[in-house]
Amino acid sequence: MKLFTYCLLFATAFYGCTTRFTSEQKSAINRQLDEMIKTDQLAASRWEDKWITYKDSVYGTHKVIVEKMFRQHGFLGFDKIGEEGSGNFWLIVQHCDDYPDFQRKVLEKMDLEVKKKNADPNNYAYLFDRVQVNAGLKQKFGTQIDYDVNHTGRAFPKIGLLDSTSVDQFRAAYHLGPLSDYLNQMTEMHFEMNRERYEKMGILKPNLY
Repeated sequence: MKLFTYCLLFATAFYGCTTRFTSEQKSAINRQLDEMIKTDQLAASRWEDKWITYKDSVYGTHKVIVEKMFRQHGFLGFDKIGEEGSGNFWLIVQHCDDYPDFQRKVLEKMDLEVKKKNADPNNYAYLFDRVQVNAGLKQKFGTQIDYDVNHTGRAFPKIGLLDSTSVDQFRAAYHLGPLSDYLNQMTEMHFEMNRERYEKMGILKPNLY
């Protein structure tokens, strides 16, 4: 908890109302985002009930910090903090599922930056689908998945697709491979993580598309 408090105080004191970053500021922002990503990934990797409070605390604290960055500087694209830093900023926003209005605001600004080649189109596709799913709507790119755990173990797009016939065209435009390849990859990973369970069900290998 001390780390979260420090990060929040640091963000408030450091960023102020600057509109353009110096090299020192860019480095400091990227260092902070790097540290936040470490905590983010630790939280994201744990699914046990006892970790829920910790995950909520991490994501909530990070949301306050990146929202402040966003209000003051807009979407943090390649030109502001580099490709890695921009990706870290996006990933923290991607995990702000309890704050869909914030995700949507970032998505709108990110769209403009992608068109200027100042943000990762892959990441935009993932955030677009995340916003859709969080609103109970169908996806455009099929990046957010669920699994048929009771029968085949296959991955499938959560809630469904806006246009299943054009999905691969949409994905290609945002530098994503065919949906079937992605679903097969996720199916294989899911099978390996749950191999014993599926073998007991008589499923001896990943059930691919």
